[in-house]
Amino acid sequence: MRTTARPSSSWKQSGYAAHGLILGFVLVLVLLYLMVSSQLSYSNPHEAAYAGATTISTAETVPAGRQRSHQERDARSMEPPTISRHKVAHENDEQEWADKNLIEEQSGIHVSFVFACYLILPSDRPGLCFLCSSLSLNSVPNLCLFHVLFKPNLDTYLHLVSCGCVSRGGTDDFNNVARTKPICDTSFGKYICELAGDARARGGAAATVTLVSPRAPLREWTIKPYSRKYLDGLKAVTVRSVSIPEHAPQCTSTTRLNIPAMVIELGGLTGNYWHDFNDVLVPLFIGARRFNGDVHLLLVNLLPFWVDKYQSIFSQFSRHEIVDFDRDDGTVRCYPHVVVGYGSRKEFTIEPSLDATGGGYTIVDFTELLRRAYSLPRQRPIKLSDNPARRRPRMMILERTNSRRFINLHEVVAAAQAAGFMVTVAGRPRTNYDKFAREVNSFDVMLGVHGAGLTNCVYLPTGTVLVQIVPYGRLEDIAGSDFGDPARDMGLRYIEYNIQADESSLMDVFGKDHPIIKDPVAVQMSGWRNVAEWYLGKQDVRINIERLKPILKQAMEHLR
Repeated sequence: MRTTARPSSSWKQSGYAAHGLILGFVLVLVLLYLMVSSQLSYSNPHEAAYAGATTISTAETVPAGRQRSHQERDARSMEPPTISRHKVAHENDEQEWADKNLIEEQSGIHVSFVFACYLILPSDRPGLCFLCSSLSLNSVPNLCLFHVLFKPNLDTYLHLVSCGCVSRGGTDDFNNVARTKPICDTSFGKYICELAGDARARGGAAATVTLVSPRAPLREWTIKPYSRKYLDGLKAVTVRSVSIPEHAPQCTSTTRLNIPAMVIELGGLTGNYWHDFNDVLVPLFIGARRFNGDVHLLLVNLLPFWVDKYQSIFSQFSRHEIVDFDRDDGTVRCYPHVVVGYGSRKEFTIEPSLDATGGGYTIVDFTELLRRAYSLPRQRPIKLSDNPARRRPRMMILERTNSRRFINLHEVVAAAQAAGFMVTVAGRPRTNYDKFAREVNSFDVMLGVHGAGLTNCVYLPTGTVLVQIVPYGRLEDIAGSDFGDPARDMGLRYIEYNIQADESSLMDVFGKDHPIIKDPVAVQMSGWRNVAEWYLGKQDVRINIERLKPILKQAMEHLR
């Protein structure tokens, strides 16, 4: 039997040896590079002066118990997680030296890095990770050389992200490599991205927005374009920055537009009347107003019925057709400016100092936009001192149907009429929403128990009286932040009526000695679930008419 000699595998061994020699050579070059760089850094008189300087990193923790609306708590009883925010403070002179060093480094090429780039193939992923981690690929000159020599594709980039070599973004995103305007602000309460330049938006299930810029670092962020970003079930949009156009989705001639765009989401608590305004419409006003209607809205989780309901408001935000971004798969829309998401701000109002757009808008600007949107005729309520026809001021009493109802509604109506008001009891709008907004605008006083119905105060004339009935349970802080402070910011006359224990239906259920009645503070300390279930979800009110009369008199005095 003839034995056939098997080919020797010595070529494999020699190949491994050669590869090992190459990697060893690279390692030597890397070490030499690091040693020389270290020596040079301390030989510089400027840097030596700062060798003993200390960079202090501070972390602020935002309490988990930050103010949240009761509508949100009704829908979600879990407390939000404590969110940490990290800030890095740099000395001014150290920053100046860093900027100077940046320019000097960009004018030269690190020899060891050039050799290493040629010797290590892009397919050698462990070698790539070792190389970039050793040479700090996130620095400007090394990153630029990496682009020029490797021209990495998206797979290579994602691998570098996975091994921690290239950042995906975070709270340090203000320090972009090119020292340009930051792309994404991931500080607490924001998570907003602004892409200025060659911005490309591709919709679909895995929606992305990509900025192409020669100076852009390889980075990636995951953004939920909704104001309450900690909620579950929100869809995310991936925001990327690349320096090579071929690594971004390619524009088509029909989708290259010369207007800005905004990517927002209608998920979360959208559908609750108060959250419609607080979580979407008011933040969208802040973000879109600067574009004067010339902006393209790309909506994630588009709800057609919801957009139709507020079509008059959306027409003030944008003159262009709204895009269903989830169904826009396969289309790449290119813009000179794209904004992804908006941040959370004060409840149901606008704090100009928190407006990152620099518009300086207030909630009064928003209500004026609503007046234009719905052609609301009245700017001011009735003035009794100048009322020759002696017309009676009109009062709208909001009627609730599930919880926090008026047990003695007919007595409340009679007391208001006796005080001199022409009273209308209103529930959910049963007519066209635009018509309902104009009807609300015709009243001089609005009275209702704490709840989403009071959101209709946005349509009231400036100077109108808003009376909020606050249920029993020490809910004054919630009532004040949800409606009291916003009403004052809108220029309304705000009055608060606090329900006492004997006016609450909970007294009939538990009795005066039960903790629900006796110690509402302890109930609140036990968790939001009990507060939402009993004080908001299972309580009705029986107004003490004698206590109500001074409130009605005060409302009338505000109209004189």
